[in-house]
Amino acid sequence: MAVIERIAASADELTAIRRDFHAHPEIGFQEVRTASRVAELLEGWGVAVTRNVGGTGVVGVLEGAGPGRTVGLRADMDALPMDEATNLPYASRNPGVFHGCGHDGHMAMLLGAARYLAQTRDFSGRAVFIFQPAEEGLGGARAMLADGLFERFPCDELYGLHNSPYSEHSRVSVRPGPAQAGAAFFDITVRGRGCHGAMPHMGQDPIVIAAGLVKELQGVVSRNTDPTHAVVLSVTRFQSGAAYNVIPDEAVLAGTFRYFETSDARFIEDRIRKLGAGFALAHGVEIDVAVRNVFDVLHNDPAAVEALIEAARDIVGDKAAADAEPTMGSEDMADLLRVVPGAFFNLGHDGGVPLHNPGFLFDDTILPVGASLLAHLVEKRGRLGSGVLPTRSGERSPA
Repeated sequence: MAVIERIAASADELTAIRRDFHAHPEIGFQEVRTASRVAELLEGWGVAVTRNVGGTGVVGVLEGAGPGRTVGLRADMDALPMDEATNLPYASRNPGVFHGCGHDGHMAMLLGAARYLAQTRDFSGRAVFIFQPAEEGLGGARAMLADGLFERFPCDELYGLHNSPYSEHSRVSVRPGPAQAGAAFFDITVRGRGCHGAMPHMGQDPIVIAAGLVKELQGVVSRNTDPTHAVVLSVTRFQSGAAYNVIPDEAVLAGTFRYFETSDARFIEDRIRKLGAGFALAHGVEIDVAVRNVFDVLHNDPAAVEALIEAARDIVGDKAAADAEPTMGSEDMADLLRVVPGAFFNLGHDGGVPLHNPGFLFDDTILPVGASLLAHLVEKRGRLGSGVLPTRSGERSPA
């Protein structure tokens, strides 16, 4: 078996759907047009649709030909707050918003799978198509869970994918157990005392203090955490001042840290807070520190990984393997996988431009591959009885 013939025949339509999403990107929890388009397509194919789940989320449910397992499939819908620099004829029409991570492709692949399954109905059990808002650090998965996602639409197992310009075309890679890092975001505000740039002794320069904090923060990982642990901390924003001759009142830092161990997350948060308090005392200023957990560590269920690889090899042959390296990138499907066992995998494609780059190019030739993979998972897994996969349990990883 290779790419499903009926899905391959719809490649042009899938490309058109993907490019329409690409031209009309929307930020997390603002995916109004996107969600409406997703819902309309699903309804047109005979899928039962529920809108506004967790804000702008959409859930479609399709009954199979007989009893079996309920397989959930998930795609994210939001775009990034950045400009596009591809000069494509279907480039973003919304300034400052860009599908630079491939979520437009994720939606098109899941829609392709949904249409095929709705046309054939040659599967057992039930398919649940989850179109999630606000994956890019805004908590879309948690919003859907808070809105009763899996109480309203119970699933026995759950699968999702991410396109990857970093690996071979059609390569399916996945890792059992901890696969992607947990993440927290932090904001630090230094409130000094502004003055004339020629008379710095008359004020308390927040830029100098904040710059010192940047240096100390970069030492938290290199000098305070276990070097055998995978941890990273990055200051990604430094904002202060608006004039050449004015020392401002305030400087703002922001950034992220990533981790695989809950103890590391707790330590880093504590260290950031102590550094803020120490610098405030040393310089006689006020420093506010805010830290919030954004993504849990993503755990792939080993049994689900085995099931995924078995199904994927039917489509891509020996390009499917459970050999992915852990990554410090984060993904909020982690929150969904803490409730329902499953697996999140990467699907390689041509292009080579990194994700989140203004010149990122999605490779439309993988749309039929991804759609076939997702549809085949439903066909293959749905016919199995209940109790095949264990139910995940455990506390949410705090930051």
